[in-house]
Amino acid sequence: MTDGGVPVSPVAGATGPGPGAPVPPAGSGPGSGPGSVDPDSTAARELLAHRPMLLGLAYRLLGSRHDAEDVLQEAYLRWLGTDRGRVDEPRRYLSRVVTRLALDRLRARRASRETYPGTWLPEPVPTAGDPFGPLDSAERRDTLSLAMLHLLERLSPPERAVYVLHTAFELPYTEIAEILDRSPEDCRQLQHRARAHLARDRPRFPADPRERRRLLDGFLAAARDGDLPGLARLVRADATAWSDGGGRVRAALNPVHGAEKISRFFVGIYRKLGRTRRADAPVRGPAALRVTPVEFNAARGLLVGHGHLSYALTVEVTDGMIGSVYLVSNPEKLVWLTGRTADQLGRPG
Repeated sequence: MTDGGVPVSPVAGATGPGPGAPVPPAGSGPGSGPGSVDPDSTAARELLAHRPMLLGLAYRLLGSRHDAEDVLQEAYLRWLGTDRGRVDEPRRYLSRVVTRLALDRLRARRASRETYPGTWLPEPVPTAGDPFGPLDSAERRDTLSLAMLHLLERLSPPERAVYVLHTAFELPYTEIAEILDRSPEDCRQLQHRARAHLARDRPRFPADPRERRRLLDGFLAAARDGDLPGLARLVRADATAWSDGGGRVRAALNPVHGAEKISRFFVGIYRKLGRTRRADAPVRGPAALRVTPVEFNAARGLLVGHGHLSYALTVEVTDGMIGSVYLVSNPEKLVWLTGRTADQLGRPG
């Protein structure tokens, strides 16, 4: 039996009936909170007990906190409609439901990506306090990085699911096989292929956080000051910069390749903000630029604001230099990071 492409019964650890009547889901952040469910509800308590793992699973599969919250809402409705007395392991049941709902959504949105204006980047999210599950290893933190989530878009949905379940949550292949209705050997092969795809574009060793901070701060300062030689000393010759304005804010529609083009692109951003009067003049002074260091996606980044505009900026480091730059200015993707609505972020203040 299926509902929306996700088996309602049987699933791992459950033999109960299908979904029941709608009930508000658990949530946190803008527009929702723990008060959106009845704290005395056994079903709510069970879901909340596993919420960090489930939210982290859905977010890593989708790259969108908004979509991940929607998946958790639907999973909660299905959980309410299940004979929970017949569920031996709620975490395994909920993991399977969340994974399958997320994969259905992942497959459905591929067509819409073809009409997305420019580069699609994951939604940056604050990660202090581990709301997306444990981040007690470099590899687990890496599965939340914007760079990794961007790369995961290249994988097939099954490859992505196996990689996330095994790498971020250390689930054994036997359990992953139950979640995906595949054999353990098939899951091992999917993991092998996923790692091979990702290894081609990932540095072998993660950068030291202090080195990332130095390079990120230096990059912003040099771009703000119009220091092209300074930028060239920080950015690799083969670096790439991605920017996502979502059609709401002006951004490069295509990736920017090479240190020289990246340097000119970011210096141009500040000049367009009205920081100089002549194209060849150095950029000086704060000019109402707001720069806030923030932790998002398990790494240090910068939230930069100018007037009503805001964007999130982070970098990936390869061999001591900046290898990738990620800039997200789409207002709809900055709600969780700024605490402001998309309308507030997308209109003059």
